[in-house]
Amino acid sequence: MRTLLFLLTALAVIGSGFWAYRENYATQAELDRTQELRREIGAARERLAILRAEWAYLNRPDRLRDLANLNFDRLGLLPLRPDQFGRVDQVAFPMPEQIDITQPIDVTSAGADQ
Repeated sequence: MRTLLFLLTALAVIGSGFWAYRENYATQAELDRTQELRREIGAARERLAILRAEWAYLNRPDRLRDLANLNFDRLGLLPLRPDQFGRVDQVAFPMPEQIDITQPIDVTSAGADQ
């Protein structure tokens, strides 16, 4: 009788130890998954903050006027008054020159001009 009681107690201890180990392993796996998700969420929030900052910069009302002033000669922009535009698609650009794409470009003469 004592041997049977000892054997049942030993099996209960081994079984509860195995169950505790399995639960601990599953909990650790879930904690690792949670940490990975937190890292991904943090990275996504950083990307979102960068995109919001870029959008705020691009959406400034005076940005287009600043660009026109900085690149007036380089882009060949026509002079603009602030009441002439509200959006980028309203900027009057000169017509681009027609370029023949079938003719090769001579890069040696292009470098000599500069």
